[in-house]
Amino acid sequence: MSGRSACEVVEELLRRQQASEDLVLDDLVAEDMINHAAGPQGRAGLARILSIIDHDLGPVTVEQHHLVGDGDIVAQHLTLHGTHRASTMPLLADVAPSGRPAAWRFIHIWRVAGGMIVEHWACRDDMGLLDQLRRFDSGPGS
Repeated sequence: MSGRSACEVVEELLRRQQASEDLVLDDLVAEDMINHAAGPQGRAGLARILSIIDHDLGPVTVEQHHLVGDGDIVAQHLTLHGTHRASTMPLLADVAPSGRPAAWRFIHIWRVAGGMIVEHWACRDDMGLLDQLRRFDSGPGS
């Protein structure tokens, strides 16, 4: 059992991700984490999602605006900043890479048990991201 609060676990996840620590997911995310947001499940699924985001919008930095905890639940409001280098994620399939900066806002809700993240929910500002990138899209229909 971990002596850390749920907020401390999520703060550590962000800090270690920003430092590009390879083992951060192994240390802080349960192998069978349930991802209630669309996408792959478990620790491996989260790693895949993060890899795709970094491929398409990297290198990324994250600006955390709010972190609020209530027992084992943590709400995190953040903005991911990056450069639109590729469009392999389904959301960006019809948007030509622009090479321009982009900002993508998220609200994550995490549930932590025993010092590990065991559940995840997310709300993303996909339309805000698409509006930014389509302004620079020189592909068909633009």
